[in-house]
Amino acid sequence: MLGTTAGGLYWMFRYLERSENTARLLDAGLRLALTRTSSADDDWDSVISTAGVRDGYFERHRDLEASKVVDFVLRDPENPSSVRSVITEARNNARRVRTALTREVWEATNQSWLTTTAALDQPVPDADLPRVLNVIRQESALVRGALHGTMMRNEIFNFARLGSYVERADNTARILDVKYYVLLPSARHVGSHLDNVQWTSILRSVSAERAFRWAYPGAISPRGIAEFLILDRRMPRSLAFCYRQMGKNLGHIADEHGTRRPSHDLADELIDRFLDRGIDSIFDAGLHEFLTQTIADTARLGAQIETDYRFTA
Repeated sequence: MLGTTAGGLYWMFRYLERSENTARLLDAGLRLALTRTSSADDDWDSVISTAGVRDGYFERHRDLEASKVVDFVLRDPENPSSVRSVITEARNNARRVRTALTREVWEATNQSWLTTTAALDQPVPDADLPRVLNVIRQESALVRGALHGTMMRNEIFNFARLGSYVERADNTARILDVKYYVLLPSARHVGSHLDNVQWTSILRSVSAERAFRWAYPGAISPRGIAEFLILDRRMPRSLAFCYRQMGKNLGHIADEHGTRRPSHDLADELIDRFLDRGIDSIFDAGLHEFLTQTIADTARLGAQIETDYRFTA
């Protein structure tokens, strides 16, 4: 496979995953803002910080305002990570690799772009925001379903899944990290009702609230949620799950090509960080430090994959 084709598949599915993750972040921010009895600025600040667009937002706006944050994150063409921007990039990449996709995957991607851009053609009214966010999530899921239901399990499939899992791991780590360093106003709130509401919002942002209650019956606790989203190998958005899947996808590509590359060794090294490790050891060493390193490692692995398979060649 040509590197440009591999890169197109990889980035097509990174962008699709990003559109869904952004919708989830906004939904969590909206839920938190509705529970506030005082200023909700911290909640909207957490949204743009987690999405990695805080600097870009304040280049265009002087203050935090819900309608401005929503419009910037969903629609602003000057924001390369806005949903409208990334869904367009996903479709552009799909067009470049059209011959590598089944008809069903291409049509689902094209329909996702049509539906999403139509929903974001105008600023989204507050009353309509939950519906629009649900549309964005559903459209991404339809493309993913078409991929799983119609594509051969070959290198095309594996590069597509690599894009999804690299993006998903980055998002999960950012959500958890922002919880402690932006979302929670001060240490005095730890263990409070506000603290518990915010941790619950994290579960909702990754559609894991019900799964968490199945895995951890009883009261919701920050320790349990962190363990679930970092180490639980059954949870499809946990860091451990994402890294294991990256390792498997890279392994399948190595088998098909008959050779291993530096990205395979790096993936194995990173997977080892999650093996036979308890959440207490992560908290003892520092949750923020662990998550910051995970974000950097995810970016390093993504860059190594691009280099190994010559995405820009």
